[in-house]
Amino acid sequence: MRVGGPAERLIVARSREDLVAHALELWRSDEPWMLLGGGSNTVVSDEGFPGAVLLVRNTGAARITDEADGSAPGEVRLRVQAGHDWDLLVAACVDRGWAGIEALSGIPGSAGAAPIQNIGAYGQELAQVLHSIEFLDLERGEVRRIPAAELELGYRDSIIKQGLEGVVVSIDLMLSEEFDEATRGAHAEAPAPTAEVSYAQLAQALGVELGDRVPIRQLRDSVLRLRASKGMVLDPSDHDTWSSGSFFTNPIVTEAFARTLPADAPRFPIAAEEPAPAVTTLEELAAGAPLRLPEPVADPMVKLSAAWLIEHAGIERGYRLPGSGAAISSKHTLAITNRGGASASDVAELARLVVQRVQQEFGVILAPEPNLYGLEL
Repeated sequence: MRVGGPAERLIVARSREDLVAHALELWRSDEPWMLLGGGSNTVVSDEGFPGAVLLVRNTGAARITDEADGSAPGEVRLRVQAGHDWDLLVAACVDRGWAGIEALSGIPGSAGAAPIQNIGAYGQELAQVLHSIEFLDLERGEVRRIPAAELELGYRDSIIKQGLEGVVVSIDLMLSEEFDEATRGAHAEAPAPTAEVSYAQLAQALGVELGDRVPIRQLRDSVLRLRASKGMVLDPSDHDTWSSGSFFTNPIVTEAFARTLPADAPRFPIAAEEPAPAVTTLEELAAGAPLRLPEPVADPMVKLSAAWLIEHAGIERGYRLPGSGAAISSKHTLAITNRGGASASDVAELARLVVQRVQQEFGVILAPEPNLYGLEL
């Protein structure tokens, strides 16, 4: 966003070993510290950060090929260092014919940040392909591997975002390989790897039906065009891209509450978890197990469109407060942008206004998506 003050001290970790060593040193010193990847999803106050900022710059991606990699035929297990540029990774995977993250094209930032909020776009989420992460645990003071199933990945959420402190050192992805490199090298006429189109806007842009399959390169190119049309691909000459992407997450509310909103307010059902069976076998009872009772049926949940709520609360594209250097993007109401010369205070002031207007109009409190340091909404 090109706002925010300086760090008191800056440390750059260019290798896995550096990252672990610097983090452990910071924890032992009790100095205030902040971990920073690409910085695209971070907004820091104008006062800056009163401590050490550790820049994650360890890069590299390698296929795991030993017998214990856990991959099945047609799968590729890929280990990616935390500081590796995410979109360069996606581009490299598409070039090799490895499918699973092509719809996540154009997302700025580094690979290590991806599992923290379970990045997702255009019908794909990291949770669909994440195998595990290598994690330097602050409490334990050691590196451990955490399977994806234990990360409690949800909509822009994970156990790390909810309080598990430490540093993502690397991530392992499990991607699909329709044709291995040897096959494609020997047979140039082999069909291109494909992926299912599972997002309506993307299907429309591609001129196909939901559920159809298209070549992964074609899907990536279409996603990049869509993101660029919304100002979500960085262009130094376009102030609409001077942002942290979507500034607010789409609210998740009960279906009952959603019915109080206008009928034309978009809402998308959230798949509910299957309740545990309320059956206790005779063998379990004989062994002393407690009697399981039926769990109460939870209210169905739906996801709302934050963009729709903002627009219908009277905040239009391009809206800005008098004298402020920050404005709503002229392309997309979810983005707050720096029009040139904006301060972090300008950004926070506009964000607070948006939250206030939506709450007053619809009773929904929007939550910020970026990490905010020294700023309150």
